[in-house]
Amino acid sequence: MDLPIIQVGGVLVSPDIITKTFCCDLDACKGACCVEGDAGAPVTLDEIGEIEDALDTVWSDMSAAAQAVVDRQGVAYNDRDGELVTSIVGTKDCVFTCHEDGICLCLLEKAYRNGKSKFCKPVSCALYPIRERRLSNGLTALNYHEWSVCEAARKKGAAIGLHVYEFLKEPLVRRFGQSWYDELTFTAAEMRHQGYIK
Repeated sequence: MDLPIIQVGGVLVSPDIITKTFCCDLDACKGACCVEGDAGAPVTLDEIGEIEDALDTVWSDMSAAAQAVVDRQGVAYNDRDGELVTSIVGTKDCVFTCHEDGICLCLLEKAYRNGKSKFCKPVSCALYPIRERRLSNGLTALNYHEWSVCEAARKKGAAIGLHVYEFLKEPLVRRFGQSWYDELTFTAAEMRHQGYIK
C-alpha cells in the first residue's frame, strides 16, 4: 500500500524516509557519491560563503586540478538546471574530494572533524540520500533518492534495522532543529504502531 506524503512542522516528508533502511558503508562503496553523477552538490549562497571562508584551510590538500577549477570559476557554479552546485573536476569529482586508503572523503568535513574549520559540508551532502526541494507554494519537500551506488548502504541499513531518518539524525537536526526531528520520530513511532514499518 502506498503511503501518503507526511507533513512534519510544515515540511513535506516522503514516507520512504521513514520506512526505508539505510546506513553508509564506505568500505563497500568507497565514497562513490562524491565522484559519480554529472554535477556538484547543491549549495546555498550562505554555504558558498562558508566554503570560501574554509578554503584556505583545505587548499593545500586539494589536487592541482581542483585548485585550477576553483581559480577559474570559484567554489560553485550554476548547473544545467540553473541550480548552484559545488565545482567539479572534469565531469564528476567534487573539488573537495580526497582519497585515503582507496576511499573518497570530503576535505571540508575532514577539516571540520579535526577542529580546523567551523563548516562541515553542504547540507545537501550531509542529508543524502534525502533530497530537499523548495516547492512553488513555498513549502519544503524532502524526498528519498535511490541511487545504484548506494546498494551496499541499503543492505547494511536493512541488516542492522536502521531507517533513513535515524541514520541522518545529525544533519536533519542541523537543518530543521531538534523539535522538528522529535516530531518526525513521533510520526515514525505512530507509523510503526500502525504496522507500516518494522
